[in-house]
Amino acid sequence: MQEFLRLENIRKTYDGKVAVDDLSLAVPRGAIYGIIGPNGAGKTTTIRMIMDIIAPDSGNVLVEGHRADGNFRNRVGYLPEERGLYKKMTLEEVLIFFAAIKGFDKPKTVPLIDGWLEKMSLLDYKNKKVEELSKGMQQKLQFITTMIHRPDLIILDELFSGLDPINIELIKGILLEEKRRGTTILFSTHVMEQAEKLCDFICLINRGKKVLDGKMSDVKAQFGTNSLQVDIEGDGAFAEDLPGIAKLTEFNNYIELKLTPDADTQEILRRIAERVTVRRFEIMEPSLYDIFIEVAQIDPDELKMDEADNV
Repeated sequence: MQEFLRLENIRKTYDGKVAVDDLSLAVPRGAIYGIIGPNGAGKTTTIRMIMDIIAPDSGNVLVEGHRADGNFRNRVGYLPEERGLYKKMTLEEVLIFFAAIKGFDKPKTVPLIDGWLEKMSLLDYKNKKVEELSKGMQQKLQFITTMIHRPDLIILDELFSGLDPINIELIKGILLEEKRRGTTILFSTHVMEQAEKLCDFICLINRGKKVLDGKMSDVKAQFGTNSLQVDIEGDGAFAEDLPGIAKLTEFNNYIELKLTPDADTQEILRRIAERVTVRRFEIMEPSLYDIFIEVAQIDPDELKMDEADNV
């Protein structure tokens, strides 16, 4: 795939503390690329350097092989983690204003407004002021401001934070439509599940350093199919002591088993079935969550707290 955006060894420090440390990555044109990691990993700092809000101490940000020129921001739809709208404006005024900032004039913008507002279930509020909207509605409006000028590159910082499941699915659908249109999409998140469902490529970072990157399918292939999910009736805790089991995680009606490289899956299932009723089993790819825990050597409880913050 043709490359759209490249970061070359970018580094940023604040008061002697390294926020981003020698980070390099390449974002293919027309792909959905996720920068993922726990809170404080350096994701937002990286995005701000891409947007030239802050300058890297060293390294380069290249767009289509060249340093970004002054027109670059007009080609980008950027949704920052800390969002803001003009509360006294109507929704229509806000959309016209933000599009104009990107060089997209009113005659181009006005015909698009009703379609976007309808898509986001905001059409009835078109002539109402922003301050009359709920927080969730304001988030959806800000998403439209990011998209309405038809950007070539969409950059979304912690996009899903605070959104309910229905609106998450709505926005995911829109992003997939944009991908089909050829738009390049870069987003950051600490919610591994969302990245796993959406991304073509990922870069895992922790404490400012890249720990893993590449095509999602290739990343997963590196770690093999080393897990087994077994739906059972009864107590499956005994399975932890079976040969070939590296780790057992219990849930209400099933167990997940992480296998050792030499595990005999058929023998494991046979011995479980001798003790409890097996309703279903599935050999699973490792989740992105599990991969990140392994390669970043991070405390799982720390990441779980981060994900809980997003619910």
